Amino acid sequence: MLPKDLGYKDKLFVMPFDHRGSFQSKMFGIKGRDPNAAETQEIASYKMIVYEGFRAALAQGVPKDKAAILVDEQFGSACVLDALQNGIKVAMPAEKSGQDEFDFEYGDKFGEHIEKFNPTFVKVLVRYNSEDDKELNRRQAARLAKLSDYCHTHNRKFMFELLVPALPAQLDKLGGDKKKYDTQVRPGLMEKAIAELQAAGIEADVWKLEGLESASDYKAIVAQARSKGRSNVGMIVLGRGENDEKVRHWLKEGAKVDGVIGFAVGRTIFWDALAGYREKKHGRADAVAMVAKSYKGFVDLFTQAQA
Repeated sequence: MLPKDLGYKDKLFVMPFDHRGSFQSKMFGIKGRDPNAAETQEIASYKMIVYEGFRAALAQGVPKDKAAILVDEQFGSACVLDALQNGIKVAMPAEKSGQDEFDFEYGDKFGEHIEKFNPTFVKVLVRYNSEDDKELNRRQAARLAKLSDYCHTHNRKFMFELLVPALPAQLDKLGGDKKKYDTQVRPGLMEKAIAELQAAGIEADVWKLEGLESASDYKAIVAQARSKGRSNVGMIVLGRGENDEKVRHWLKEGAKVDGVIGFAVGRTIFWDALAGYREKKHGRADAVAMVAKSYKGFVDLFTQAQA
């Protein structure tokens, strides 16, 4: 039986900055260890720049009821608390950062950490390729079903970020051509992965998925996501750190399809702003303004493409 009130149909424009391991290694050069107290505070201050850019975009006309932030407890608690106090939707991650196999950041205490902040959405990032090791997929699915059940019995919306990385054998068949994999193979594997996960008892309200080249690809994925009575389930397009032009194309194609309700674009929006600030190419206020402009630009693009 499907969970009561499964799905999310309203537009949803997510500013994701829940990056942890990759963020601290690539932006701050902290590798192979946890950041110390001073470094943690500095990383948190950079997350606050992204959040302030998001707030500035709301002030510039991005509809608050369609907007949300996705940020972590480790570096983004201050952003979460401010957002919740101001009636802004919040999504928070449950996964351990930087792992190839999904596991909980806080082990069996994941529920305590969710209740501590009371977010609208609980998000997971999962790497799942249906042609990968069957036991690996089974282990991941068992943990994810546990989280899915938790969300639906505790009035949380479940946001599932599905990545389908190419296996070496899959790439070999394409002569190592990653672009061919992305355009010709990945869409079918995404559809298959969603079907397998649904069969394992995992019910996402919102699927957060890698961008696709054509509206027809999106239609096939949405059809699977909304199959067998899941008619209110939504899909949002993630940016995957791609360049502005590529993300714009993905969003324009997705916006044509009923069921694609928005996006979650992070690094494409904030990376240059933060890196430039760190390298003293511009000031903090400029970084905030850059984030606001880029985020609002994607909101406007999606809204216009959908219209």
